[in-house]
Amino acid sequence: MRGIKITTAVRRARITLLAAALTVSGGCGQTPARLISLPASALDTGAVAILGETLPTPHAVPADVPEIQREFRGVWIAAVGNMDWPSRPGLPPEVQRAELLVMLARAVSLGLNAVILQVRPAGDALYASPYEPWSEYLNGQRGRAPSPHYDPLDFAVREAQRRGLELHAWFNPFRARDPTARGSASPDHFTRVHPGLVRRYGSYLWMEPSEPAVHDQAIKVILDVARRYDVDGIHIDDYFYPYRVNDSGGRTIPFPDDENYERYRRSGGTLGRSDWRRSNVDRFVERLYGELKGVRPHVKFGISPFGIWRPGYPAQIQGLDAYEEIYADARKWLNNGWLDYFVPQLYWPVNQRPQAFPVLLDWWVGQNSRGRHIWPGSFSDRVSEGRWPASEIVNQVDVTRQNPGASGNVFFRMRSLMSTRNGLYESLSRAPYNGAALVPASPWLSTVAPPRPRAAIQLTTPGRITIAVAPGGAEEVFLWTVRSRSPQGWRSEVVPGWKRELTLTGTADPIVITAVGRTGNESEPVVLRSE
Repeated sequence: MRGIKITTAVRRARITLLAAALTVSGGCGQTPARLISLPASALDTGAVAILGETLPTPHAVPADVPEIQREFRGVWIAAVGNMDWPSRPGLPPEVQRAELLVMLARAVSLGLNAVILQVRPAGDALYASPYEPWSEYLNGQRGRAPSPHYDPLDFAVREAQRRGLELHAWFNPFRARDPTARGSASPDHFTRVHPGLVRRYGSYLWMEPSEPAVHDQAIKVILDVARRYDVDGIHIDDYFYPYRVNDSGGRTIPFPDDENYERYRRSGGTLGRSDWRRSNVDRFVERLYGELKGVRPHVKFGISPFGIWRPGYPAQIQGLDAYEEIYADARKWLNNGWLDYFVPQLYWPVNQRPQAFPVLLDWWVGQNSRGRHIWPGSFSDRVSEGRWPASEIVNQVDVTRQNPGASGNVFFRMRSLMSTRNGLYESLSRAPYNGAALVPASPWLSTVAPPRPRAAIQLTTPGRITIAVAPGGAEEVFLWTVRSRSPQGWRSEVVPGWKRELTLTGTADPIVITAVGRTGNESEPVVLRSE
């Protein structure tokens, strides 16, 4: 780069920019390289000069360079009832932020690569929504904004991605009030604005799933988040029609939609009530997926349905009939490709035959005709409750890895990973999650990879190598992968893409760097030689 002086320290560095082609061997030194403190400083003058220089003929990619593992490692952070975050309503904003940062740090230290944050528990918002009131789980009173003001979702997205974590925004489409709510609805809540579209069911309030205006509201809210926030995913859970509630005598209370169903029949509808209810949910899921792709094509859409489609599928499975009781035809959504990832809630032990985790996982994988991601949900909170040993969750991760049709796990919930007393954090970090992993790519969303990054060794001193990196094109990079070889073998790291300076400790030769885009596609590598 003309007109920029290269510093003396940079001149001393042996600089070579590499690209992919042939096989080379290399490696020297005594200590394996380890990625350490990655400062936020931009490229200094010398580094900019290096990346702009005409560099020697590139080196080739080593034949033995390892692939970065592809695995979704996610956790739900639940807001309803203040289950995870915030820990209680009405905390000062600085405390809320501090709590969330501790959780994000925990996720990073464990080796997770995604968090699924609940932002709409019941027609309310844990963010600055133009359409729905602030959640009481955030501020203690529905409709009350944080004071001093901040936007929790904006904060969460920025801080998660700053740490190399995907952030998926989690919505409940039709629940209007949960029994954990304590305050009254604010004047702008859906139950006040459209009381005729709300049904009381047991201790819940529910937005009527057959009403077009209810669909319109939920989709408007979700698309607003997709447009205004740089989220990596949109996530909905298993609550469409409510789970059945019994009266004091143990009899099931019917969901109060007689008027809506009779209106449907009078208009010429011929479906039985169960099929009609399922069609209402199907219509919502299909529409949401299509409209989301029209707004943000790269944003992944995921659903976490109840883990059993129907008893008897497969033959040994017993339990709740989600198809008939909550009117969720999750198999249809998966087979029709109305989602990008599928998180069946397989909340039972590996060896519990009537609901066996591996048997259900095999069955769901067999239904996946469109090749979408399958990342089973694990009930890790059972470990927090003392009902399961930590080894049960580790076994579920192992079972998932052994299934070629699945590529990750999601844990319910963050609380289970925060404690050091239950042994789960230690068990996961010691074995399954002791190496870096990238979220699997989604080729049906995009196959375009980022350009090969620009990189150069900026400075080599005993026991330390400093590398300058920059995107190879105009688009920002979501993540860098860094693989380095020492006499002890290869080490792999995944680094947030906003970094412009990477530091390795120990010795490393060669060093292989790639850029990763928002849909998980990985660039061609550059290979640096430090010897």
